[in-house]
Amino acid sequence: MAKIRLFTTPVCPYCMTLKRFLKEKNVEFEEIDVTEDLEAQDEMIKKTDQSTVPVLAIDEEFIVGFDRKVIVEKLGLED
Repeated sequence: MAKIRLFTTPVCPYCMTLKRFLKEKNVEFEEIDVTEDLEAQDEMIKKTDQSTVPVLAIDEEFIVGFDRKVIVEKLGLED
């Protein structure tokens, strides 16, 4: 099974929507608040060249934003 990490901030509405989507699809993930985990924030920025959230990491593949179609495809979910 893929290691799934969700980089978020507490005030990001898109992060909340993506979290809800993953929970509805019974996808297990680790949530990382990049306002508190500066090491994770640095990793996210280096891997994506972006400082915006949400960022979903599936193993070592990073998806910036809530791109539902790509996420469904990469995780093999029913939409």
